[in-house]
Amino acid sequence: MSMPRSLMPSLQEMRAFEATARHGSFTTAGRELSLTQSAVSKQVRQLEDTLGVELFVRMPGGVVLTGHGERFVQAVRRILDDCEKATHAIASSGGSERTLRLAVLPTFASRWLIPRLPDFIGQHPGVTVDIFTASEPFDLSERSADMAIHYGAPAWPNAEVDFLCREEILAVASGPYLERHHISGADDLSRAVLIQQATRPHLWSLWFEMVASHHPHPHRGPMFDQFAMTCQAAVAGLGVALVPTFLIESELRRGELRALPHAPWSGPGAYYLVTPVAARSDPLVGEFAAWLHSQVSSAARAPRS
Repeated sequence: MSMPRSLMPSLQEMRAFEATARHGSFTTAGRELSLTQSAVSKQVRQLEDTLGVELFVRMPGGVVLTGHGERFVQAVRRILDDCEKATHAIASSGGSERTLRLAVLPTFASRWLIPRLPDFIGQHPGVTVDIFTASEPFDLSERSADMAIHYGAPAWPNAEVDFLCREEILAVASGPYLERHHISGADDLSRAVLIQQATRPHLWSLWFEMVASHHPHPHRGPMFDQFAMTCQAAVAGLGVALVPTFLIESELRRGELRALPHAPWSGPGAYYLVTPVAARSDPLVGEFAAWLHSQVSSAARAPRS
């Protein structure tokens, strides 16, 4: 049974409570909210009366959250954050006919998807595409996402998962680094720094098995938690990196990175397009899925520099 609306706290009360909890002071919270100290204190007291619990211990120098307050402030912050994001999403759409919200892996978004998005927008001029990053499966409905692009196993709660592509991985480094350390193949990598990818801790071990080579310490080297940083570290000459080819198209084309002379390795995972079951009949979702598959196919046919 739902709580009666009359017993629900107001947005103003929650803002007053959250600001007071953050500052430990009604006075400082009031300055932030452009309210008097007494107005903030009154809103917090009204909230406590509604809940039937004390949220703060009042002390001469300020206030301190009670146990109830500590628990409640976490929920209130999530509510206020969701409200702010929803408000900004509506305002930013600026009258667009439709907004498509995509949850995408960070480097995939910045290096592959976003450079191609003008083509989709050109075909759908009344559509706004919002992108936020997500590296792990989540409930798409809770974050109001229309679709997600996911790497890993084809499993996602309350959603249908369509195969997009596997990735081809190359060992790459800057030309000067390869020349300075006299590296021409896998057997020379004992002289190199192996740049590690935090999300793929066994990548180098698997790669050395694939090329039938051996390295005494395949897990040793500086670690980065996103492929974008791994790519940049290789360009900067910090070592040799294992990177999916589609993330370094520009660097290979410009000569900022050079690949070791080994065939691209098809890594252990794959990329999938994830769609909430309820959204499968949405025409815009279907059009974006078709467009994305066409872009993947075009990229696979394109010659590699």
